[in-house]
Amino acid sequence: MSLHAWLLLGAFLAILLLTTRPLGLYIAQLMEGRLRWARPLENGLYRLCGVRPDEEMGWLRYALALLLFNALGVLAVYGLQRLQAVLPLNPQQMPAVAADSAFNTAVSFATNTNWQGYAGESSLGYLVQMLGLTVQNFLSAATGIVVVIALIRGLARHSAATLGNAWVDLSRATLYLLLPLSLAMAVFLVGQGVIQNLDAYREVATLEPARSGPQLLAMGPVASQEAIKMLGTNGGGFFNANSAHPFENPTPLTNFVQMLAIFLIPAALCVTFGRMVGDTRQGWAILAAMTLLFVVGACAAMSFEQQGNPRLAALGVDQATSVWQAGGNMEGKETRFGIAASALFATITTAASCGAVNAMHDSFTPLGGLVPLANMQLGEVVFGGVGSGLYGMLVFAILAVFIAGLMIGRTPEYLGKKIETHEMKMSAIAILVTPLLVLLGTALAVSTEAGRAGIANPGTHGFSEILYALTSAGNNNGSAFAGLSANTPFYNLLQGVVMWFGRFGVIVPVLAMAGSLAAKKRIAATTGTLPTHTPLFVALLIGTVLLFGLLNYVPALALGPVVEHLVLWLEA
Repeated sequence: MSLHAWLLLGAFLAILLLTTRPLGLYIAQLMEGRLRWARPLENGLYRLCGVRPDEEMGWLRYALALLLFNALGVLAVYGLQRLQAVLPLNPQQMPAVAADSAFNTAVSFATNTNWQGYAGESSLGYLVQMLGLTVQNFLSAATGIVVVIALIRGLARHSAATLGNAWVDLSRATLYLLLPLSLAMAVFLVGQGVIQNLDAYREVATLEPARSGPQLLAMGPVASQEAIKMLGTNGGGFFNANSAHPFENPTPLTNFVQMLAIFLIPAALCVTFGRMVGDTRQGWAILAAMTLLFVVGACAAMSFEQQGNPRLAALGVDQATSVWQAGGNMEGKETRFGIAASALFATITTAASCGAVNAMHDSFTPLGGLVPLANMQLGEVVFGGVGSGLYGMLVFAILAVFIAGLMIGRTPEYLGKKIETHEMKMSAIAILVTPLLVLLGTALAVSTEAGRAGIANPGTHGFSEILYALTSAGNNNGSAFAGLSANTPFYNLLQGVVMWFGRFGVIVPVLAMAGSLAAKKRIAATTGTLPTHTPLFVALLIGTVLLFGLLNYVPALALGPVVEHLVLWLEA
């Protein structure tokens, strides 16, 4: 790695960790209802909606509320797309979106996946972008936050039958966390050059108008969607080029701030966890495990990309130092960001279940592209999505203490709660449902004519493109390797199903586990209790994530990026 890469990574981590504690403490106060100034607006909203804020819910009712809430979101976004041709704020008079694409997009944005099989600037009008996609960016992010808050309450409470009120939690997360942060970030982005308007698309003269003619530049309310896209770890871009587009991400400064925004809430929630369970060391231990996994991935990705393509390097000095190989692999990367910032962005966006991209992941070296793929396959727990990363990591933490208990022949405990059969069943479901969806979906795609028809690159790279697409959908990331024609009825339907069950196939068992833990009494720690805030436990947790998160995918990875790298190396 170059000195620039080390400085960039160090500055990113330093600023992130400085913001983590104050924001985490604020979220704890917010979700515990200790912000009195927020109550008047809340109470008015509850009266309007008929919500009784003091009436708490058991885990099943809480889960059903979230399922209903998100199912209605799917229907709303689907309907907006299908009616687009007759809706206002459609300056280019774009037609209705096809049924299969509308279904895929509706599920995608409701599940915080934000997979896009379409080009936003040529497919969706302003109203659909704002009322459909941007609104769902807020609501899907709030869903992830409230699920982890419910799990934290399950660990913090004892002999309790409830986990809180889903409607109250959703309201607080949206009104007092996501909205203020998004407003501040949107103002900053506008100041840096990100557009925010409702103008008609503009024709501008190019440098060679006689040859290429005028160019049509898309306009729109971009900054408002860009802010929550990053802060909510959503990732769906207003433009097809996403954060590589200068209207979404114009400068190195906006690029750096966008990377910080992706990790901001997931990191802060670790502090929230420690505060709400009454032991801040627990939160820092989880954060330490996430950070170590992230640093290893970031260093690997930046190193592999700066080494460049071995096949080009074997051609000789003149060719190897050409514009494509100067300082490493520049193919598919923006010159205003460079290799280090592009590789770091790719690591962050796939570690955090965001899916926004500022470079073409399909153009990464085989091992450079392996890092984003592995980040997702770990279960999106290396910081992960807002809320979803922490509740995924807590599932692994519970599994880690269970394994440790088996080693010493003692009933495992986590934060004073005994981990018994029910908790392990729910943990197993939460951990295994995503690999099952990804691997079965990939097998179906490569074994059917409809699935293979979308492959643009033959051989191992084409397999990697399919594996990446299903991994992205199942883990609710949304980024793409590209090179795969996925906007077809086959892939739209397949990925829609994978995204929905990849999201709620984990949420429901997590909430069931939270309900079971809340009902248990907290027992005092003894000399035989495994401390879960020590470096030893951090190492155990990392080992558990690597063993149970990534091991399922090793054969598939061997068929894709690993073989591709070996072929390039042998040919070089």
